Amino acid sequence: MTAVIQAPEAPAAPPETKRSGIGWEQVRQAVPGAVRRLSPRHLWHNPVMLIVWAGAVLTTAIAVIEPFAGGPGTSGGTQVPVAFTAIIAVWLWLTVLFANLAEAIAEGRGRAQADSLRATRTSTTAQRVHAYDADADAPAERARTAAVASSDLRLGDHVVVTAGELIPGDGDVVWGVASVDESAITGESAPVIRESGGDRSAVTGGTRVLSDRIVVRITSKPGETFVDRMISLVEGAARQKTPNEIALDILLASLSIVFVLVALTLNPIASYAASPVSLAVLIALLVCLIPTTIGALLSAIGIAGMDRLVQRGVLAMSGRAVEAAGDVTTLLLDKTGTITYGNRRATDVVPLAGVTREDLLRAAALSSLADPTPEGQSIVELARAEGMTLDARTPGDVVPFTAETRMSGLDRPDGTRIRKGAGSAVRAWLAAEGAPLSEADAQALGAATDAIASSGGTPLVVAIAAPGAPARALGVVHLKDVVKEGLTERFAELRAMGIRTVMITGDNPLTAAAIAKEAGVDDYLAEATPEQKLALIRKEQEGGSLVAMTGDGTNDAPALAQADVGVAMHSGTSAAKEAGNMVDLDSDPTKLIDIVRIGKQLLITRGALTTFSIANDVAKYFAIIPAMFMGVFPGLGVLNVMGLHSPASAVLSAVIFNALVIVALIPLALKGVRYRPVAASQLLGRNLLVYGLGGLVAPFIGIWLLDLVVRLIPGF
Repeated sequence: MTAVIQAPEAPAAPPETKRSGIGWEQVRQAVPGAVRRLSPRHLWHNPVMLIVWAGAVLTTAIAVIEPFAGGPGTSGGTQVPVAFTAIIAVWLWLTVLFANLAEAIAEGRGRAQADSLRATRTSTTAQRVHAYDADADAPAERARTAAVASSDLRLGDHVVVTAGELIPGDGDVVWGVASVDESAITGESAPVIRESGGDRSAVTGGTRVLSDRIVVRITSKPGETFVDRMISLVEGAARQKTPNEIALDILLASLSIVFVLVALTLNPIASYAASPVSLAVLIALLVCLIPTTIGALLSAIGIAGMDRLVQRGVLAMSGRAVEAAGDVTTLLLDKTGTITYGNRRATDVVPLAGVTREDLLRAAALSSLADPTPEGQSIVELARAEGMTLDARTPGDVVPFTAETRMSGLDRPDGTRIRKGAGSAVRAWLAAEGAPLSEADAQALGAATDAIASSGGTPLVVAIAAPGAPARALGVVHLKDVVKEGLTERFAELRAMGIRTVMITGDNPLTAAAIAKEAGVDDYLAEATPEQKLALIRKEQEGGSLVAMTGDGTNDAPALAQADVGVAMHSGTSAAKEAGNMVDLDSDPTKLIDIVRIGKQLLITRGALTTFSIANDVAKYFAIIPAMFMGVFPGLGVLNVMGLHSPASAVLSAVIFNALVIVALIPLALKGVRYRPVAASQLLGRNLLVYGLGGLVAPFIGIWLLDLVVRLIPGF
């Protein structure tokens, strides 16, 4: 069946795939969600911000009571302004709100895409097969169908979908071939071919068939389709914390508990020195000492990492997979379609003695005019590129390729017969025609085929039998699995990251070695079976490596499930998509390299902002500790290196800076720290220099500037 591409009928708008910066509209839409998150039921999973929330509640209560209790009084031997506690309470609430805003913006960035995906879930009418007519010629014509709502389809049902109709549910094509518009899911406007019996058989509910007719077996239950899972994931509803995040949460909670104990012991010590500290100041001290910056941004960083994958057309089924991608040390890539273009192309011809290059190329091209395979069409393209004029209507009977003959060709009306195929098959055909190869031709043909095979190519022998002349071999066509441009540089970049690349192929070792050398991979596995792929992954994991691989076929499913990062192609089989923990909506296997980069960027961003947060807290000590006690212990004034105006202005400036720095870092948390493939020691050095030193310096400047403003408030 020939797939004729037609224009789609009002396709759904593609999802947004590229975003830059944070607009005011995004902030406006996120504010209501941030306010709703002020509930402790939402904050319990973030212990740092839960402590800030509790401090805000307590400070608010104190601010309400103080006017009836004679005002705030003194703190650390210094008079506290009347509005001090109320202002502290406001900024503590803003600190919690800003933390919620970061998470709300991160989750909101996926809602536009989720809305466009929901548009594809409209109930459609499906032609469900209920019986077959055994006398009809084709399965789609034999099917007796009944119209039902797509919501009534069940797992295992068969439906017939024709041109212009929406595919009613996720499934596999079991008969036919058609072009399908998947723009509503992938954002790509170009239609794709889906056909039965291969790794391009999976179809998604809500996509539109543009040509021909196919029979689809439904592979999902209502409400459990791929689109339903996508909506849940891009909205963040199904996102679970990764082990790294959980460990960091435990660390932050531990630090918070330590500082709670510190804050609780300060007031007895101060009271003993006849200089009690107000509860509002103690709460401010606690909030500034605990790592609020990273506590506020941690969830947003994780959500943004998954969102960056969605922007590049990759759906991560879990945050754990994104994080694991950042630690990958071994990358397994299929040769076909990943390292090479997948379709072998004719690049040259080698004529035998007494045969001109033009005669050989013309004969090969004539036998390929009706050959629909990419290899056959590449021979025609090579001939035309060399200036030959070929009439696509050349008469004759096409001899299709079969596994039995291992040849294809053309029988022309004048009796001329052309054959091209495997060397042994063509030799057998010549012998059957009574014209076996001479010893000289056999040696020349063997040398040419061996040279092509050793270079990683595939040789096709061409022979001709014309009326009144003996059959004879003309020469060899060189088919080459062409390595994609730029891959050598990308593999070198991965090597700089410390990642080992392994090519997996079903080719013989000779061909595999040649392709591996040309592509620049570190190793290869030839004649690979599903069992061998699985064994290789387990061996790497037993050696302490984290392994990523990509695949699209059912035979890849075991390896995808075993790999730490398994990227299934959206165009692949349902088994492959179920086994992997990521799905590439664009079905571009080389995207695995980008996935690794995004994973590393996620880990680096988290590490950088954690470094900044801890260094940031150190600087605040120099603002608050002197402010609390230098009224009683004047010697502490030497620690007031910023020259802050008063204890009250110092505490308030530190609290305000603590809140504003969260807002300032939201764009960086969402965009991610830029990743460069350098050694770990260089990365650590840069991290400490930029974010460690920056975390120390920024508060000194920020708190000093805020103090200049705060001191203008009467009473401060």
